[in-house]
Order: sequence, then C-alpha cells, then structure tokens
Amino acid sequence: MKILKFLFVLTYLRCVCSDPPVTATAGDVEEMEYSEGTSVEAKYLLPPVNVSVSGNKSTRTVTASLARVLDFYNTELLAANWNRIRGRISEGCQKDVDTYLQGLARAENWALKMDDASGRYSTGWFWGNIYWTGSRSLCEHITPKKQIIINSQNRSRSARAAAVSLKPHSPSAPLGYNSGPVVYTTAPFPLGFFMLRLHLNSSFTTEERILHVGLCLPYKCSDEDVKKMMEETSKSSTKITVQVEAVKSEHNRFNIWGDRTFIILCVVTSIVVVLLIMGTLFDLYLDHLKKKAKNSHFSTKLDMTMPDVKTKNGKCSLYVVNNNAEVCSDDHLQSQINIGLILRETLLSFSLKTNFQTICDQTVGSDTIPVIHGLKSISMAWVILGHTCIVAFKYSDNMEYRKVVEKEFMFQTISNGTFSVDTFFFTSGLLVSFLYFRSNAKGKLDPLTNGRSGFMAGFLHFIGLIGYRFASGFITTRCLIPPAMDHENCPNYWWRNVLYINTLFPAPEMCMLWSWYLSDDTQFYIIGAVLLILAARHFKSAAALLVIFMASSWMTTGYIAFSNKHMPGSDDPLALFDKIYDKPWTRLGPYLIGMCTGWLLFKKNCRIPMSKLSVTVGWTASIACLLSLVYGLYETRLTPSAGATYSALSHSAWAMGLSWIVVACCTGYGGIVNKILSATILYPFSRVTYCAYLLHPIVIRVMVMSMDSPLHLGSIVTIVIYMGQVVAAYAISFVVSLAFEAPVVSMLRIISKVVALQKSQSVASPS
Repeated sequence: MKILKFLFVLTYLRCVCSDPPVTATAGDVEEMEYSEGTSVEAKYLLPPVNVSVSGNKSTRTVTASLARVLDFYNTELLAANWNRIRGRISEGCQKDVDTYLQGLARAENWALKMDDASGRYSTGWFWGNIYWTGSRSLCEHITPKKQIIINSQNRSRSARAAAVSLKPHSPSAPLGYNSGPVVYTTAPFPLGFFMLRLHLNSSFTTEERILHVGLCLPYKCSDEDVKKMMEETSKSSTKITVQVEAVKSEHNRFNIWGDRTFIILCVVTSIVVVLLIMGTLFDLYLDHLKKKAKNSHFSTKLDMTMPDVKTKNGKCSLYVVNNNAEVCSDDHLQSQINIGLILRETLLSFSLKTNFQTICDQTVGSDTIPVIHGLKSISMAWVILGHTCIVAFKYSDNMEYRKVVEKEFMFQTISNGTFSVDTFFFTSGLLVSFLYFRSNAKGKLDPLTNGRSGFMAGFLHFIGLIGYRFASGFITTRCLIPPAMDHENCPNYWWRNVLYINTLFPAPEMCMLWSWYLSDDTQFYIIGAVLLILAARHFKSAAALLVIFMASSWMTTGYIAFSNKHMPGSDDPLALFDKIYDKPWTRLGPYLIGMCTGWLLFKKNCRIPMSKLSVTVGWTASIACLLSLVYGLYETRLTPSAGATYSALSHSAWAMGLSWIVVACCTGYGGIVNKILSATILYPFSRVTYCAYLLHPIVIRVMVMSMDSPLHLGSIVTIVIYMGQVVAAYAISFVVSLAFEAPVVSMLRIISKVVALQKSQSVASPS
C-alpha cells in the first residue's frame, strides 16, 4: 500500500509543481553592516516627480509615492513601448496584443477586464506582500467556457447612469453590490494567464525582492514572449531592474492523463474499489446467513488475526479483524485451512463494514498501552498546527505578520511544535521494546530460534523484525510542507524514500520533505532491533551500547549546534533543517528513552508501588519539564554554549517528561490525565494517525494551490484554517485507511496466521 500512496503523492506533486528550475542571480546591492542579533531595516530613496496642481495648469515637484515607483509594468507603459517590443516577439502574439491595445484605447469591456485581471502593486510592501497575482478566475471568465448568449451591447461602452443602492438587495449581498447574472463580453482571441517569478533589484532601496506577478494576456503569446514584454516594458522605470526568472502558464501545464504513474494509480484504485464493494457485499451476505443459522454454535470462518487475547463477558476471545467469530483455540481450524478459505478471508479483508468496526473499536488488546492513543492523537494535532502555520505564513500577503505574533507568548506553542515529533519517536521506541520483551517472555519468538545457535537465533530475530517493518511499511503512504523541486526530486530520488535513507542526503534533494520522520523512525527501528536482540541474552552489553548511542547523539548534536551558532528560542527551529532537525544522529534520544520506558513497564508488569510524595514529585517534575521546554525560552537569549547544551538535551528531556506520564498512567497513578489520554473516543484517531501524518501536507497544499490570491493572515483566520485542516486531514485519512491500510493489515495477519498454523502442524506431525 505504501507504493500506492507514494504513486498518488508523486503524481500530485508532479501536477502542481511544474515550475522549471531556475538559478537566481543576485544583483549588486549595497551591503549593510549590522551587529549579531539586531535587525536593520532597508533604506529607501524615492525620486522627485512633477505632479499637476488641481485648479490650474501648473506642476509641482514632489517626492514620488511608493506606488508610483513600484508601478514598473502596466498597460500604459506597454502601449508606449510597444513599437520597440513588438518586433521581438512571435507573429501570433503581435497580432493579438495589437488587438488588445486597440481594445484598451476604445475602452472595451473585455480589454479592461484583462487589464483588471493582471496583477500590480496595491499595498503591503512593508507587510511582506510578494504576491501580485491579479485574478486568474477573472481572466478565465472573460470569455465564457460554454456556449451562452452574449450581451453584444457591452462590446462598446456607452454613457449611462448607474444608481448605487444604499440598501443591500438581499442578506447575502453587501452594501452597494448590484446583483444579477454574469455579463460576458467575449474577447476576440483566446486568453491565457501567466504567472511570472521576478527578481526585483532597485536603486531606490537597499533590499532585493522576489515577486510573483500574474498577467492576463493572449494565449498565443509564448512564455518567452511574455518574459520579453515584462523585461522590456519595465526598462521604462529608471529605479527598478526586473529579471524574469520563470514563467508558468497553460503552455507548460502538466497533462496528468499522459502520466504513466497516474494511469497505474487509477487502475490499482479501480481494482481496490471493486474489491471493497465485493468484500462488503460478501460480509453482509455472511451476516445474513448467520442470522438464519441462530442455532449454530460453530463458524467456519478462519480466525486470521494476531493472537491479542482479550476478555469478553468472562470468556477468552481473540481480537479479530473480521469479527464474525470468537474462539479460544485454533485446534479445530487446523484441518480446515485450504485455499478457498484463505481466499474468502482475503476478500473479507476489504469489507468496509468490518474495517470500519475495527478502526472505531472501543477496546484494546492486553498488550496495548491505552495512554499511547492519547499521546499520538494530541501530537498529530500539534503537527498539523505547525505545518498549517508554516504554509499559511509562506503564502500570505502579510508575511511580516509572523514577526509580530512571534513576540507573543502563546506562539511558543507553534515555534516549539518540533517536540511533537519527539513524542512519536518516544512512543515508537516504547511499543517496540515493550511488545518485544513481552512476546519473548511468552515464547512467541521461539519458533524462529528452536534448535539454532545463539548467533543464528539473534540473526533470525533481526531478520524477522526488519522484514516485518518493511513489509508493513508498504501499506502506508508517505507522505511534507511543499518543497519547490518535488516534481523533479521524486522521479529521481524515490528509491531513497523506499529504502528509508532520504535523511542521509541533502534536504534540497529530498522527495516529500515531511517523509524525513519515516526515514528516521525506520533507522531507529533497526538500531532498536539490534539492542533488543542483544538484551535478550546479554542485557548489560545492550544497556552499555544504548548509553553509548545516547551520549554520542547528545555530543554530536551539541557540537553541530555550537559550530553553527544555533540559538534555540531565537532562531527559526527549521533554520538548520539539513544539519540538526532531520538527521537521525540528532533525534535518537527520545527513541532510546522510549525503549527504556517500555523495558521498565515490562519488567515491573505495569505495577510499581509509589508513595504520595513520589507521585507528587514525579508529576510536578514532569509538568515543569514539558512546560519549560515549550515556553521556557520566551524572550530569553542563550549563550552559544548554553544553546548547544539545550539543543543536545532538549529532545531527550521531552521524552523523559513523557516517560513519567506513561509510567504513572500505566501503574494507576495517572488520575484525570490517564482518563483523558486513555479516552476511548481517541482510539479511532490514533489508529489513523500515521495516515494523517502522511496525507495532511497534501491537504494543505491542495488548499494553497487552488487559491486565486494569497491569504491575509490574522489570529482567528489561522485558527479557523487549522481546524478545517484537522477535519479534512482526518476525514481523508479515515477513507484511505478503510480502503487501503486496513485491508493490507488484515492480509498480512492472514499470512502470518497461516504460516504459524502450518508450522504448528509440521511440528506436531514430523515426517
């Protein structure tokens, strides 16, 4: 399933990220000296201009406005320079632009709408507005897409009085808006919308800008024609030099139906949909037969699930995926394993009814730690919050607003959201350790090692653990905040994601940046597998090796932070993404602490007697530790050595705070915290957390790429966007889990159960 999800994400990224790679060339700008830690505003020098004085024919010299200086491209300048430009562009573009300029001269509506749909400076230069996008939707609707009646009287303008109503026509209409049908005034040529990325270098300021400008122009104009028109027209401005870095238009639009990956994805998805329908109908048919056979106490349905024993009404039962039968023994099934039964179970793995019940099941197995569900659900919501804010800030027309809200105390919740991923690392290490030691104690791993030497037994344990990881890994998606080069990186470097080694390479070459977590988690799993297998026979050696790994991670992180002068609390948490943030040797600590916590719970069998004083001290220390990590650096500037120490130990300290919460909740000292984190309502969200992590960046990107204009951020707007992202991400993840993840998990359990039963038969009746 991982392949399916990877194909889906790859296809989407190629669809929306089709800008050609461009190497930026910096202009000559006056460099300004500044002290470390201080912010220096750019200096501006506005030229003088002559302006007519109202009431007489005289002019007066005044300082130019910012809007005048930044108006380096408009239809007036294009018309004035057209005779010089027209010979440098293609013939078809020449004719249509001639018609366009003539339409503007006659003030025809279609030409005015084209000008109105093109982007220009309006406001927000100092507020971080680099998106002068205009309106793509207006450009596309100047000419109707369907054959409708056109009001020919609007081909030319006539003088008429337009009375503005002082009362809205309806509660849905704003004051002054004239409601009515859309009036189309067809342009005499096809239209296209061109998005240009400009490098702006000016002599009236000491700073450079990268701008995104949208232009509504004739479709016959090629990207090169539009580039020449922009650069040549902007030469009229003596204070600004414009270099067009890239042009995106319908000429280079990605044809998704011509993409082989997308076709494969459609075929596979169609097959899955058919299997879902068949599996669901077959499951409903079996339920119908079961109701008829009320007196029958035996079901021929094979229990293909992992042996997670539960208690139900005082009787032994197995946690089954296809929950139509409850049994306590497999003896009566061994003689009935056949191909037909296995195929039937495989088909039932696609039952939407059963998979829905499984995901929403309000019970957990005896080997499950309920508090983990709450930690995963809360951390996932925290991850979505951070990613939503990052993308919202990036695609807003007031990006400087971030610098304002960063000064607020509660913004530390967002800027320190990196600890949410440490929670995932901690829970992964905890579950791997706890389940391995408990399974080993119950003898479930003995079939791998019977009659083999200690080294070979450990090697087979290792192969079994790693094989399960990669097999189960292919049932999930991968799925990062939009990197500009994903459309090239994914086709070239997809194999790094498949092998979980993408974090060992530079971040600019990474396919789907958010997949760094999957790579690190898998690498930690391999390290954990070695430590667990070693601990089963040589516990002290494994403990010593774990301490060495932990200390090495701390020292390496501290050295990298110190050598790069990284200042936690002051610097952007993602500033050293390629050196600290995503590297496995800097994020290993929480995973190892989780493994230690899992071993402790297994060793004590989740029973640790503690005094009230110990419980009080433990909870106080844990809460203080977690809160200080999130909010403790507010308006604090660390020294280089203190910053390096904090970078080295903070992630492990977060895991230590979580370890007390898990231990206290599992041993009966959790109180209200245990009730919240173990609430059954969180179980379904926890079960689709992995899917949500992989899919939510795509949901965010779809929102951004479908917008006609940038966002205008505010606290309430950001909160509303975030809430919508959470709902959308979990809704889509729930559907994907039902259709892809749950069926493949069921089939893996079927294979595991069949192999186990066949092995039991061969042991019981040796040849």
